[in-house]
Amino acid sequence: MGSASPRDKDFWVFGYGSLMWRPGFDFMDSALAWVHGYHRALCIFSHVHRGTPERPGLVLGLDRGGCCQGVAFKVAARDRDKTIRYLRERELVTSVYLEKTLGVRFADGGCAKALAYVVDRTHIQYAGRLPEDEMIRLIAEGVGLNGDNPAYVRNTYEHLLRLDIHDAELAEIVRRLDHDSCRTAATGGAGDEPTPL
Repeated sequence: MGSASPRDKDFWVFGYGSLMWRPGFDFMDSALAWVHGYHRALCIFSHVHRGTPERPGLVLGLDRGGCCQGVAFKVAARDRDKTIRYLRERELVTSVYLEKTLGVRFADGGCAKALAYVVDRTHIQYAGRLPEDEMIRLIAEGVGLNGDNPAYVRNTYEHLLRLDIHDAELAEIVRRLDHDSCRTAATGGAGDEPTPL
């Protein structure tokens, strides 16, 4: 597993999904950061946090290729063990993520090594690139231990907007979710034809 820095040094954690708006650990500082060679994607079937094995949701992973802008959190050396323990309990519950140390670049041109969780493409929960209609259906129906899947997607997207991070794919997914929610509400959940989710 990854190790972001020597044990007696402060270290960085890179967040690209829910870690950005719900880190769950103490940190000294945070900054916008870029990771090259990976991109943010709704590419993981969620069996725990936002879905179940029988009715999976869809959550974000850091998949290979491209570039991803997110938030890097600086964690004090004294908090290393409890932070990594917390992150492993949160992110490695089904082993669909791999813990890695990646290079990150900051807006001021500085660089650092950061702990990050990337998707394991060989894992059964790796969804790859699904058709958009299938993504919408999974997200709309997904509910897990941490709540419903649409809230996860919307919260992530809204936090990206606040950080002035633009993600065209996530924007379109949220637009579709909002459109379908409004249409369902307007028709009382019924219509002449089934409404695609």
